[in-house]
Amino acid sequence: MPEKPPLNREELRDVIDLSLWAGQLLLHNGAESERVEETVHKLGTGLGCDWMDILVSPNAILVTTISGDEFRTKVRRVVGYAVDMDILAVINDMSYQVSAGTLDRFQVRQMLADIDDRSRQVNHWIVIVMVGLACAAFSRLFGGDWPVFGITFVAASVAMFVRRELTRRYFNPLLIVIVTAFVAGLIASSATLLDVSDAPELALVSAVLLLVPGVPLINSAEDLIKGHLVTGIVRGVLGGLISLAIALGLLVAMRLVGVSGL
Repeated sequence: MPEKPPLNREELRDVIDLSLWAGQLLLHNGAESERVEETVHKLGTGLGCDWMDILVSPNAILVTTISGDEFRTKVRRVVGYAVDMDILAVINDMSYQVSAGTLDRFQVRQMLADIDDRSRQVNHWIVIVMVGLACAAFSRLFGGDWPVFGITFVAASVAMFVRRELTRRYFNPLLIVIVTAFVAGLIASSATLLDVSDAPELALVSAVLLLVPGVPLINSAEDLIKGHLVTGIVRGVLGGLISLAIALGLLVAMRLVGVSGL
């Protein structure tokens, strides 16, 4: 295998910026620590670095790039979390193309910019409606009837709208979960108050499924198994706090309208 020509300081700076950008997008959109490390390492070495040392923490990623006698170290924070498996797949595929030599630094920068822009251009109303339909479909899977389906759809859709608006205004994430669960619980309680179904409690259960921290809990388990103990513990605690916040929001809503028996 031919030896890589050493990168100069400016080229090394560009490589570490691109690697950190990719790692930030991965961490923000629900990737586990192992995938972040592997993808960032593949990307950096594919762009010409001799080696990369990568440290992934719950809210930041730190990278050192080495090429010949030059090295650069930078850190980038990750603010907020989302789940977008399509972005993870696209960046992972891009890292393989870089490793194969079919993409250069300039093409990678354009691709990352396109990915970043696409994540901001999602039609919010489509997301709201589809989340509402997903939660309503779960109510049917749980054995609910059509009145429960309709109430769950409305409750989950309104809750998702509230969640997105609060997120856009940068409220505390746990406060967002509590308020969203409260709104979903208030609307879903109408199934019990109006006595429209034999199993009205299914509307309450299904309407808050959009808040269930499945990805943080799964990533927590994977990180712990693969030796990323700090990140795994933090993600597990975060998943537990989100679960408690959901329960608190539902409890307040149910007590307010006098519904029980969940």
